[in-house]
Amino acid sequence: MYAITGTTGHVGGAAARTLQEKGLPVRRVVRNAARATGQDAGTETVVADLGDRDALTDAFRDSDGAFVLLPTLPSGSDTEHRRIADTIAAAVDASGVPHVVALSSWGADRADGTGPIRWLNHLEHALTGTRAVVTAVRAPHFQEKVETTLDAATGAGIHPVFAPSADVDAAMVATRDIGAVVAAALAAPPKSSEIVQLDAPHYSERDVARRLGARLNRDLDVVVLPRETWEPTLIDAGLSPTLAAEIAALYDAVARGLLQPAGDRVHRCHTELDSTLAGLIALV
Repeated sequence: MYAITGTTGHVGGAAARTLQEKGLPVRRVVRNAARATGQDAGTETVVADLGDRDALTDAFRDSDGAFVLLPTLPSGSDTEHRRIADTIAAAVDASGVPHVVALSSWGADRADGTGPIRWLNHLEHALTGTRAVVTAVRAPHFQEKVETTLDAATGAGIHPVFAPSADVDAAMVATRDIGAVVAAALAAPPKSSEIVQLDAPHYSERDVARRLGARLNRDLDVVVLPRETWEPTLIDAGLSPTLAAEIAALYDAVARGLLQPAGDRVHRCHTELDSTLAGLIALV
């Protein structure tokens, strides 16, 4: 049995589906009791908030492996995010689960200066202090991040860019590929802890705008936003001032080249952006 958190999201959902396709049993760990109704054959669903050590320990207990991720709290402080990371690690240790796969990010080798990525650095270190073998999967940008600017594309016909340039190539990974890596690691755990660096196809933000525009049958104007507008723009989009400041700090780190690949081994992901965009547009 494999305990999977975040199954209502992109990565956790993909990991759970991949395990089920392999015929392996899945325990879906959900935070909301309303999500606990209805389940596929070969799965069970348990309710456990990631901040509840006892409930999370029970969710992980008697499983062969677990997948964990650290949620971004809309108004959460640095202390609150670190507390949840510590609670996840404490539950892993108390449950006796032998292997845990954690979603992490490029740049998680740095303890500070990377916005919310610093919390993944904290999570990685907390997990390595447990008795479990730890596989940290460090991913680059998600291709699905286009969801956050899709309204601007479909409404105003623009593609906003939170960077000094729209013409810098960056690795962008499909979350289905991350889920497949997570499932493979759970099904065949390593003998010792490791960091898996994901690589993926590279695109610039101008490439993204061109490909997205082609899917929407319209030309998108690429708008490179000045640094002083980042936080106000994010707040106008519905983010709290606290989270807007953290995301802006993340964009700063990207612009400064601080989010670099690092790991014990590299896994190349192959899903192209056009495939991901086709799926996203189909839902609009």
